[in-house]
Amino acid sequence: MAAILLTAAGCATAPTGFIVKDQAPYREVRLREGDSVKIGFPGSPNLDSTQAVRRDGKITVSFGGEVMAMGKTPAELEKEIVERYGAQLAVKQVVVTLTASVYPIFVTGAVLRPGKISADRPLSALEAVMEAGGFDSAKANLKAVLVLRQQDGQVVNYKLNLKESLKGPKSEPFYLKPSDIIYVPEKFSWF
Repeated sequence: MAAILLTAAGCATAPTGFIVKDQAPYREVRLREGDSVKIGFPGSPNLDSTQAVRRDGKITVSFGGEVMAMGKTPAELEKEIVERYGAQLAVKQVVVTLTASVYPIFVTGAVLRPGKISADRPLSALEAVMEAGGFDSAKANLKAVLVLRQQDGQVVNYKLNLKESLKGPKSEPFYLKPSDIIYVPEKFSWF
């Protein structure tokens, strides 16, 4: 399966371990079903509430209306609430904060417990592998770990050298995004 995904997708390399520019966790978080957000109204704190993004992707605002939250960043959601309900606000300001989020990560290949991991915080590729029981030391090729990511309707591959990251000097973690797949290939062996 991994071979099919690799041939159908482009490949990007993360130089020296995990380093990828603009990979700060939660910089451009898009809200998903099940995320919990706090909606604050600085001019009217009695309207503050904490909402979960429902299955239909919406949240209920204190004014009784509904707003589509799924797929938006907290900043985009703030802007929409101000546009829709600004006339009812004493101070035209809204603060949306992501308070809880759980998303799936998949780890496969030469790890001890391959499968799905539920991440509830920013998670690096190395941390996800450790959550999957760690590398199978007899089989794992740490120099060619792949992260497969759906991006703009395509599968994009990032090649990571986790061996360098484990033994080398400081390196930036490669943070994962929802539904990323980590593939730890096996070492080439004649036997």
